[in-house]
Amino acid sequence: MLETAPHYLVITGGTTGDILPFMRIASALQGLGRKVTFITNTYHARLVQGAGLAFVGLGTDEEYLRVVANPDLWDPKKGFSVLMAHYSDLLQQIDEAIRSICADAPLVAIAHPFAVPGAAIARERGFIKSVVAAYLAPSNLRSCHDPLTIGPTPVPRWVPMSWRRALWRFVEKGWIDPVALAHLNAVRTPLGLPEVDSFLTHIAQAPDLSVTLFPSWFAPTAPDWPQPLISSDFQLFEAAAQEGFTQDLCAFLAAGEKPLVFTAGTGNLHAADFFACALGAVNRLGRRAVFLSRDRAQAPAHLPESVLWQPYVPLSMLLAHAAALVHHGGIGTAAEALRAGVPQLIAPFAWDQFDNGARIASLGVGMVIPAKRLRPGVLAQSLQAFCASEAVQTQCALLASRFSPVHDPADLCTEIERFVQAKRHDARLTKSADHQLTALAGAGRS
Repeated sequence: MLETAPHYLVITGGTTGDILPFMRIASALQGLGRKVTFITNTYHARLVQGAGLAFVGLGTDEEYLRVVANPDLWDPKKGFSVLMAHYSDLLQQIDEAIRSICADAPLVAIAHPFAVPGAAIARERGFIKSVVAAYLAPSNLRSCHDPLTIGPTPVPRWVPMSWRRALWRFVEKGWIDPVALAHLNAVRTPLGLPEVDSFLTHIAQAPDLSVTLFPSWFAPTAPDWPQPLISSDFQLFEAAAQEGFTQDLCAFLAAGEKPLVFTAGTGNLHAADFFACALGAVNRLGRRAVFLSRDRAQAPAHLPESVLWQPYVPLSMLLAHAAALVHHGGIGTAAEALRAGVPQLIAPFAWDQFDNGARIASLGVGMVIPAKRLRPGVLAQSLQAFCASEAVQTQCALLASRFSPVHDPADLCTEIERFVQAKRHDARLTKSADHQLTALAGAGRS
């Protein structure tokens, strides 16, 4: 009997950099002839629909912008509370979005970790068949093993495993669960579903399958990561040749030496200090630079001719013309720099950025200066040192070679579907066996 191909629900959230890898997977599934519905913030509707993907929006533009406008979102201690402030509303919106889809095939959710609880609720209520968690960055997976960075704090390798477990319990019970569980259980309890007592444990255990959207050479599988797990690759956006290059940018790139590129991420609206420091550093170095920020007000009002501001340029094209990249440490940005073979100086603000930066540094292709410690003199000195390093350039070229040939996300999609189909087959066998046992028991009683 032929299997019915699933209808995939790709559920995620966040900034543009968080959305693009999920869009690449969704587009690959669609290329395989699968039906796909993309569920994310309404703010990203134009981006997603422009890629030819069916779209269901969550929330409003105003709600999204209210979150990214909060400066505490980029504070390593306060950011989680900001993101979770309306989490119960998000879960209910995910539930409504899933129930709004008229499907004539089994529904399979491929979800960002924060969307996993919503997808799990839908599965428990019988609306979808399987949940696949897709992890953008290594630190999204809780682990006690090295390299271990919790927020901005690196845990030394000599710290015993028992202490590491205790540290995670402290973080969960003192910081994560008090914020997240009330919202999650406020949705689950009225539906008659059992309460969750650990947010991170629920995210790890609820999926039927977990997938890493980064390669094992960047972060090897840790012994305590959830299983079953597929180790995949970076899912990088492919821009058309010079897509998004303005006339000003083309002229600037042609007018002199390769510039330094600075970005604090597509969603960071509180990076004025970052760009002020960048301007001070490039002035000290006498270097050319490109500043990327959607909000012009974040960059200094008066820029010399040697510095060009642009609201957005695909890094997949721009970095081919760059001498180095200075950025916040977002996983997609870091991966684009690895692919382009350019040195990276990472100034992490919050979230996974500290761990990503530490991994880039350990690979020998960059260095880390936390955003709060960034100063023009220190930045200029650091850029001058590592941009001139032959060892860094050699290592950049070596790692860039890992991106050739281009990774095909269709292979990952096929592997996911193979797992989902096998799970459905096993479930039918189990159900059939249960029916047979019931029939035999009834015959014995008669």
